[in-house]
Amino acid sequence: MVENKSPVQIKRRKRRRKVCQFCADKKVIIDYKDTFGYKRLVTDRGKIVPKRNSGVCAKHQRKLAIAIKRARFMSLIPFCVD
Repeated sequence: MVENKSPVQIKRRKRRRKVCQFCADKKVIIDYKDTFGYKRLVTDRGKIVPKRNSGVCAKHQRKLAIAIKRARFMSLIPFCVD
């Protein structure tokens, strides 16, 4: 006979919350002229990385988006990569 087994419980791990780099370093200023600081916050295709992937808080993500868009407009960083 086949025994009815209870459903297997799925173990869920709590993920460690990412800490915003800009909140941790109070001295860092988000500016459109700092193009080398945006290398890891922009994909190789030229898109802005979402905050869930980058670990930046909402306040600094808004400032980053504005700074990246200004740098694109001033042609400091490309809109897209061919």
